Amino acid sequence: MYQNRYEQPRDTLPRGPSYLHHVLMALKAGRPDHFRQNLRVSPITFDALVAALEDDPVFANNSNHPQLSVEQQVAVALFRFGHNGNTASMQAVGNWAGLGNGTIHLITWRVMTAVLRPGFMQNAVRMLTHEEKEKAKQWVHKKLYRAWRDGWCFVDGTLVPLDQRPTWYGESYFDRKCNYSLNIQVRL
Repeated sequence: MYQNRYEQPRDTLPRGPSYLHHVLMALKAGRPDHFRQNLRVSPITFDALVAALEDDPVFANNSNHPQLSVEQQVAVALFRFGHNGNTASMQAVGNWAGLGNGTIHLITWRVMTAVLRPGFMQNAVRMLTHEEKEKAKQWVHKKLYRAWRDGWCFVDGTLVPLDQRPTWYGESYFDRKCNYSLNIQVRL
């Protein structure tokens, strides 16, 4: 028992063919609309993201275990981020990519580590200039509600899905898409 760690024989989960390979090889070049449905970005944006992340040390292979390419890892993470509910579960993403749950978790960690590095954030995220903010404020003042004029950025109606029904007032969180979620608005 100590030698095997398990009392009963373990069944391995048979894996079907990976759809990940098809997305990266066929859809990326031949059907960018289907590529975008899977990864929520265009092939051009995807290639730019991979190029920006590929030299990050988190993707360096310091062991004798083979590691997926940065392109494959970014694709898996984008597929996971672009879906919610059961489709975003590690098992569903693993089935889509032909990988195990632990690998999906590790890939997500690697991609987020690379994306959140200060160097990447400085190059990828740009705050609006004073002129751009003022133009947005004028539009809000003219077209919307004058009291909101000093805000220059609104995120309205964004649904943040919850993984389960909240204990208190749970029915209040049930949205039009039949999920439990929070509807947020942010004014900057």
